[in-house]
Order: sequence, then structure tokens, then C-alpha cells
Amino acid sequence: MSERIYDIANMAEFYQQAAEKFGTLPAFAIREKALKWNPVSYYDLYEQGINLATGLIELGVEARDHVGIFSDNRFEWILSDYAVQFCGAADVPRGHDVSDEELFYIMEHADIRVTFVENKAIQDRILGFRDRLPLLREIIMLNPKSQPAEGIKTIQEVILLGKELRQQGDRRVEERIDGIQPDDLFTLIYTSGTTGQPKGVMLTHSNMISQIRNLPVHHNCTDRVLSILPVWHIFERLIEMYTISFGGCTYYSSVQTLADDMRAVEPTFMASAPRLWENMYQRILKGVKASHPVRRVLFNIAYFLSRQYKTSQYFITNKYLKIHRQPLWRHLLILPFHIIRRVIVMPWYGFFNAAVLERIRLSAGGSLKMTISGGGALPNEVDRFFNFIGIEVLEGYGMTESTPVISVRSGNNLVVGTVGPPIPETEVRIIDPDTNEVLFPNAKFPHNGKSKRGEICVRGPQVMKGYYRNPELTKLTLRNGWLHTGDLGMITYNDCLKILGRSKATIVLSSGENVEPEPIEMRLQQSQFIDHCMVVGQDKKFLNALIVPVLDEFRQNGVEVQSFKDLANNTEAQKIIRDEIKKMTESNNGFKRYEQIRDFRLLTDPFQVGHELTNLYKIKRHVVEQKYNHVITELTEKTAKNKN
Repeated sequence: MSERIYDIANMAEFYQQAAEKFGTLPAFAIREKALKWNPVSYYDLYEQGINLATGLIELGVEARDHVGIFSDNRFEWILSDYAVQFCGAADVPRGHDVSDEELFYIMEHADIRVTFVENKAIQDRILGFRDRLPLLREIIMLNPKSQPAEGIKTIQEVILLGKELRQQGDRRVEERIDGIQPDDLFTLIYTSGTTGQPKGVMLTHSNMISQIRNLPVHHNCTDRVLSILPVWHIFERLIEMYTISFGGCTYYSSVQTLADDMRAVEPTFMASAPRLWENMYQRILKGVKASHPVRRVLFNIAYFLSRQYKTSQYFITNKYLKIHRQPLWRHLLILPFHIIRRVIVMPWYGFFNAAVLERIRLSAGGSLKMTISGGGALPNEVDRFFNFIGIEVLEGYGMTESTPVISVRSGNNLVVGTVGPPIPETEVRIIDPDTNEVLFPNAKFPHNGKSKRGEICVRGPQVMKGYYRNPELTKLTLRNGWLHTGDLGMITYNDCLKILGRSKATIVLSSGENVEPEPIEMRLQQSQFIDHCMVVGQDKKFLNALIVPVLDEFRQNGVEVQSFKDLANNTEAQKIIRDEIKKMTESNNGFKRYEQIRDFRLLTDPFQVGHELTNLYKIKRHVVEQKYNHVITELTEKTAKNKN
């Protein structure tokens, strides 16, 4: 029963085979209260899905329709997805945090005729603009505890309708499943776009099947998987599909109950985000700091030994980060040191690992074999910490447009500081973001262009079909079969991908919010005191800004300074800029709370064409980020400290 299911034509067939193969095994577990979970078997899930699909067909859902699912993690979400796939339709998912403007745009743009809603709150929001959605025919309530409005059906009513039709011989679902093609849409996921409007990423059945087939981790039907990331995000959704492929059980959790659920479920595997590990890292260090002095000493000894042992182990097994080419003779020269150190440290490490570090691992559930961290960059110190203490964090890289995984570390390729090698069937190119010259692979450069910094481009079976009803953006993003990610990276001499930053403008905060910095920058540059500015905050909690001031304007307004350096350290100038930022980016000007600039830094050198600026005076973000990396780091640390 440990073999995965992936030799299928479409995801509806995938769900069918899971029911046949895993039958009475638990597929999903519903949390009623602490320590009490109600499991639903693969067979029961399949039967409910077939009945719900039959009911949806009766309500008018056609093959290749787009069906909305506006809900956070719950069992009824995956049940709705089963039914939509069985109808031969595609779902359009989003969580409760979507704004009214985006919710309306998605429903109108995707031509949604039937939609599921989680609760009364989302139901009422849709009813508020239903008269502007002439195509919308049916709204179906998922939460059995929510009271639907008049004319709104519950999911149980639709399941019962389908069950009665099935008992009468209705077999339209089987006909729909037979008609699904690999290139048909599996899902249509809307993410924020550069124009301010969400963009619909079209992912097909073959996209998702390729991910299930190529994810380089191995589990079986005894594994327990905790679901904590938003299920409408493609990363969490892939993990749920992957779990179905090997017959595991998914337990739906939440941020509020995560600590209790980790202890109760003792998950063996889960998808995670950097924020979870950052919080756990801070909690562990805080606990150590508050503990008895003897415990602090024991922890420090244990971590020191673990770091020495694991570092030597990585070197011996050739899993250490290799950004630059290293001659064989140098490796052989250093190798004896690591062998000797590992042998000396091993008995002491073994004792402290069992006596001290095991307690820390128990705080992460005890049975956790590994986790894949995605959705943002994992800080280096956090990455090293958990892998050193024995919790295998496999950082991955991807995007919605690639369903999402492009590369991921595995046990055999656990090189801390990278996101592992590209997964099977995936090709990666590194190109110069300014000239589009191919840097890797390229015979013009020694060693095939490894360690060359540039934009990451991807080709493979997981790459999206395109953006829905947006051919211009599709052509810009998909060129000659290659997905241009907008992210900067390099291929290391371990043949792993290392992420270095972003070349495109979109900033993704650690909360998951997508921010387009250009409107903010354009607004700030309307100030007489600001020449250029660049908003930063990728993978951080808040936005900050690098400001190039207009020196003459400050002089004309009575600020006595002689140079940019004087200005950067001038208290009066700091106050002027702070007031300008507050005034120009306040909510009255259309900026959201997470688009507010938390802090800034006045730079001591102006931006110049050919360096920080293009010939069209556009900012070269990757150049500025590299040049002022230390400034950005200091600013981020200051902001975090002030927040705490």
C-alpha cells in the first residue's frame, strides 16, 4: 500500500483510484475538539464526492465550468473539490481574507455560475453585490453550523439530491470523468497582478499529476499529515494531493490550535511556511534563555556538538554549500580534519542528542520525519538551527505558475543554503535579467555557467497553461516555452538552486500578502524632497524604503547640510521625510494597511544611470538590493526590534 498513485489521466480518475486502493483507511480527519478527531475514509469521501457532483450537475454545472470555493481549511473544502473534478469542471478557490473588490473581480472575471461559501460572512458579502453578477445562479453553504440565507442551499442538501439521483440510476458523473482531458483546467487560482487586479493562473490536470509524480519524497499510508497552510494556496493543495497518492491521513488544523494539534496528532510530515519555523525558533531560544543556568549550559553544549558533527557530516557526504568551484586536491586536503572531528565528537554528540535535543524535537510533534518549507525564503540561521538539531526542514522553491514546485531539497540532496536541485522533468535556465543572455547552461562560461547570478527560467510539465483571459501577460511570462519567474538565483557546484532575490517588482510579505511597490514608489517620488526610492520587504513582516533625497530642496527649506551624508544623519531631515511618507501613503490615498512604510533609510549616494538606473531611469532592483544589502538588513532588524 505504500506505492504512490500517479499513473492516471486526470485528477478525477486519481480520486477514484485512491478510493479503490485505500478503501477504509482514513483520508481526512475533522477536529471536533482537542484530542478528538473524526476520520473520513477514502471510500466514504469518494461516495460523498460522487453524490455531491451529481447534485451539482443537476443544478446546472457543465463540463469545464468554473466553480467557486471561497473557504479556509475544512473537510468540506476537499469534498467540494472532489465533486468539482467529478463534474469535469475547474474550481476557483480563495480564502476568507480576500477583499470585497477582489472577490467580486474573481467571480465576474472567472464567469462563476455556482459557488461554495464557507460561512454566513462570505455568503453575505457575495449577496451584497449579487445583482452585479448576472451569471451567478447558485450559492452553496459549506459550514453546517452556519445559517444560510433564503434561497441558499447547504452542501448536505446537494449531496442528498445527488444521492437520490444516483439511486435512480443517474450515471452522468461517470460520463463526465471519461471526458476529462489532461490539458483541461484542474483549477484557476487568482494571485495579485502588476496592474493591481488579480491574475488567474490556469493549472491543468497534467500539471498537478506531474507534481505528484515528481515530488522527491517518500511516505506511506501510515503517515499523518497536518494541514496548516491555506488550502487554496497551491503549495498546501499539492501536499494534500500528494498525501492522497500514498494513502496518508490529513488532519485539518489552524494557527489557534497548532500547538495542541502538533502534540495530539504527532504528524510525520507537513507543509510549512518560514514564519512557522521562525516563530518556533524564537520560542525555543526564549525558553532556553528563561531556563535554569544548568539547562542553558547543557543546551549550548548540545547545539555546539551538533553543529560540529553535522558540519563535518555534510562535508564528508559532499552536502555542504559549494558556490565556487573547489579543486579535488583541496577537498581531499580538508577531508581528514572532518573525518577526525566527526569521530571525536560522535559519542558526545550521541549522548547530548538523546538527552537534550530530543526534548526540542518533541516540541515539534515528536514523530515529525520532515517538513517542506515553501512560500518564502527560510532565514539561514533558522534553516541551519533546525537541521542541526535533527528536524529535517527541506526548503523548496516554486510559484503558483509552476503548480508550484520547481526544486526542493530531499534527504539525498540536503544542502543547507539552497532549495535543492530541480525536480525530475524540470529544466532550469539562468539568464541575465537585463540582456536575456543565457548564463546557465552556456558553453561560453567555464563549468557550464555555474555560480552565475541571473533570472531563473523554468520549463517542464508543471508550468501553467497561461493567465486566464490575459494573453498579453501570458506572452510576457511564457516565452518560447520557458516560464520567466522574475526571481534571481544561481546553480551551485552541488547542482542545487540557490535563490538570491527578485528581479521583478512584486514583494511577498511573510504574511502572504502580495505588494506591488511601484505605485507606492511613484506616490513617494511626488514629494519634492524625494528623488528616487525603492520599497523593500520581501519575506519580511513590514515594508521599508530606501530613499534618495533631493539635497537642494532641503537646503532651500532651511536644513543646513552640505552633502548627502550630512543629510542622512540630520534629525530635521529625518522628520521631514517621515512626515512625507506618512502623509502620502495613508489609507485616504488608497493604500492598504500592509502597504504602509514602517521605516526608511536616507542613502548617501544618488542613483546613477548605468548603475542603479536603466537608460529609462527605472530602478534595477537586483543591483540596489545587492549594493545596499547591509542597509536593508539593518533596517529590517531595527523595524523588527521596534515592533517587539
